[in-house]
Amino acid sequence: MLIKRFLPLIIFAGIFVAFMVGLSLNPREIPSALINKPAPEFSLPPLKGDGVGLSSENLNDKDTIIIINFFASWCGPCRVEHPSLNQLSKLAGVKLYGIAYKDDPKNSLSFLANYGNPYAKVGADLKGRNAINWGVTGTPETFFVKDGIIRYQHIGPIHDMQFDTDIMPIINKLRQEVGS
Repeated sequence: MLIKRFLPLIIFAGIFVAFMVGLSLNPREIPSALINKPAPEFSLPPLKGDGVGLSSENLNDKDTIIIINFFASWCGPCRVEHPSLNQLSKLAGVKLYGIAYKDDPKNSLSFLANYGNPYAKVGADLKGRNAINWGVTGTPETFFVKDGIIRYQHIGPIHDMQFDTDIMPIINKLRQEVGS
């Protein structure tokens, strides 16, 4: 009888605790199922012309940290992170590749002409299928790859203030592994 009386309170308390736990989680720290697994196989056309713009074969450089950045010209946060990508592209031992996500190639080319092209190669993921295989939740999203294995995933734009505190420690850790 006593349990029936307090049942609504117990249910409310359970829902409240679940809600508070959910609020304490950081949505940028979603664990990826692909971390420490091989990068998906893919072959994407370039933004302009025929042939292969970017493929999984580009990710197996033993002496280089590969960074894959999913971007789009229509993506506001992609504009915010672009200065950080320009910095990344200048680092020794790092190659930055871009994947234009569900974007008209003409718009992607215009975006890169306006903001600078930090990418060594760019592939066009016109239908977004490749992004699904990578587990992309939205643009921008960045993956750090070593020896064809995805080592880290950064969700959202890379801000200047995160560059030294979050991104460089990851790169330095991967550099140590490259040297070993």
